[in-house]
Parts: sequence; structure tokens; C-alpha cells
Amino acid sequence: MGELTVDEVRTRVTDLLGELRERAQETEDLRKVHDESIKSLEAAGFFLLLQPARYGGLEADPVEFYRTVTDIASACGSTGWVASILGLHPWHLALFDDKAQREVWGEDKNARISSSYAPMGKAKIVEGGYRLSGRWSFSSGCDHATWVFLGGPVLDEENNPVDFCTYLLPIADYQIIDVWDTVGLRGTGSNDILVEDVFVPGHRVLSFKDMARCSGPGQEVNESPIYKLPYGTVHPSCITAPIIGMARGAYEAHVSYMGERVRAAYAGEQSKEDPFAKVRIAEAASEIDAAWLQLSRNVAEELELVRAGKTIPMPMRTRARRDQVRGTERSIAAIDRLFENSGGRALRNGTPIQRFWRDAHAGRVHAANDPERAYVLYGTGEFGLPVRDAMV
Repeated sequence: MGELTVDEVRTRVTDLLGELRERAQETEDLRKVHDESIKSLEAAGFFLLLQPARYGGLEADPVEFYRTVTDIASACGSTGWVASILGLHPWHLALFDDKAQREVWGEDKNARISSSYAPMGKAKIVEGGYRLSGRWSFSSGCDHATWVFLGGPVLDEENNPVDFCTYLLPIADYQIIDVWDTVGLRGTGSNDILVEDVFVPGHRVLSFKDMARCSGPGQEVNESPIYKLPYGTVHPSCITAPIIGMARGAYEAHVSYMGERVRAAYAGEQSKEDPFAKVRIAEAASEIDAAWLQLSRNVAEELELVRAGKTIPMPMRTRARRDQVRGTERSIAAIDRLFENSGGRALRNGTPIQRFWRDAHAGRVHAANDPERAYVLYGTGEFGLPVRDAMV
């Protein structure tokens, strides 16, 4: 049998969508992605898409990764969300010192990493590395990972912040605190991570300053152009992609439902004959398509520049952030329109439309989906002012 290809992964994932859809309610009830779903995605090769070839990965075009994420999320929002985040982290690890990569993948190319990048902890510089402490929230999929990325400032002797870094820790160095009980994305298991005065060696720490410059020690061994893309495009897009997928899932569920719905309040009129329902469906479809086209265009154009050996200009990077948050807004607007069009039976627990509605609105509150902040960054650049933000 030949080597696994991106097309084969996409085909295998497509074949899994039925079982992921069937497990959606159970995943929500479990408050984490079903173990069998993770096993199936691993067997399909999904988590290898953005992983370096040196460690068995495919170094896939990120657009193909995001496309596959939208497929997964169209079947189960929580599974798509976790798959996107866990599937993105091999790209991030590829930027680290190769010693860190060997520690994670040297014995198990399928080792997974969860994350919580928000600055909820702090580190002190010590000989050979850092001492890290804190409690981080929202580590999606942490029950399916054996490593974690944590964000936090570096403090000097006077407790002044001198850097902001990502710290990579093995599961032996942290505790998972089960706190996840929410109205949306209930199946993501986004629990807390507790770290108590742990030593993190320097090779397992990466500064956001380096990521803002699209650089990292891992680029010395991982030469694929995908590892030269801006973190501020690649990571936020992995937050929007599953929300676009949820909108597609809501659309498919809605159209199927409306094909059979009879409206008692309108003398037994069939919804599929209602012209106003057709208008709302068309509006939703347009918003979903626009969300995907904007997100995929920006990633594709940035990758094209990198492949040509060119620097990605800041206006393009701020446009990518602008369109990424706009993609989230468009997707949620589409789901809202479909939900309004679904009638009272859509409110019942267990129906796909209400689950997608809750999941998408839960995903909206992620920090990467703050529209005003992204729009201000874009506007700042348009006025010719310097843009300083690690997320671009």
C-alpha cells in the first residue's frame, strides 16, 4: 500500500460523517468528544494533515485542513471544534525546537496536544528554562491529549512582563480539572489545566514575538512553506472553520426538515412551497458560502506568497483577521436565519438545528472571534499606522 495522501484522508473523513452525526447527542451528553470518534479520526489520518513529514505527517495545504474541519463540524459541532484545535497543534509544534518535537513525536507520531493560550499563568526565568504556575481555562479536547500548550507572560525579578510565550508541558506536569458544563459546545470537554511551579526547559518554550515574525527554530528542520505562515492567520482560522461547518450542518438539517414540514398555523401549507422560507434559505446559503470563500482565499493567497519566497504584507495579514471574524459572524447569521425559519419543533432537545445553534454561539465567544478588535487592527493599517498584535 502506498503512502497516505491528503485526498485519501478527506475520503476517509467523509466516510466517517454518518457515525459522527449519530454520536452527536451522546458526545454532548458525555461533555467530551466520544473516544471512538477520536480513534476513527486518528485512523483516517486526520491529525497528520498539518504534521511535519519528518514525523509521519502530510504537511497539507491548510485550506484542505480547514475544508476537512468544516466537514467534521457539519456532522457534530463539538467534534469539529476539538478536531480543528487538536489538528492545528502539530503545525504549532513544528515551529518549536526539534528537541521538543522529538519529545512529543519521537515514540508516538499520534501524540496529541491540547491548549489554552490565554495569559492565565505566569513564568519566571531560571537556569535552563522557566518556572511556570497558573490555572488555565478552556482547554478543548484535553482528555484526548498527553501534552498541552499554555500561554503566559514571562516576568523579570521585579514581576514586570518581558515576553509572552507558549509553554509545552507533558501530562505528568499538569492536572485536568473537570469544570466543563455549558449551554453550547458541551461535547468539547474544554476543562481547566492546573500547573503548580513546574520547570519548563527552554527548548519547550516559544515566544509570541517569534511567531509574530513568522519564525521559529523549527523552521530549520521543517522547510515546508506552511510553517512560514502567520500564527495570526492559521490559529484564528481554526476557530472559524468549525463554525462555518456548523452552519453547513444546520443548513443541511434545516433543508431536510423543511422538505417534510407542514405548517399547521397556515392551514397545512407545506414549508417547501413557502416562498418566504425559500428566501431565508437562499440568504443563509449565501452567507455560508461567503464565509468560506473569504477564509480560504486569504489562507491560499498567503501561502502563494510564501511559496514564492515573498514576505506576507501586514495589510494582507490584517485582512485575513478581518475576514476570519467576519466568517464567524456570517455563519452565525446564517444559523440564526435558519433557526428562525424552523418553527417550534426545532426547539426540542436532540434536534440538530438547536444543537448547531447553541454550539455556534458558544464558539462565537472565543477570543479569536472578537470582531471589533480585528476590525480595529485592519483599520489601523489602512491609516498607515503600525499594527502591533501577536494575533496577526
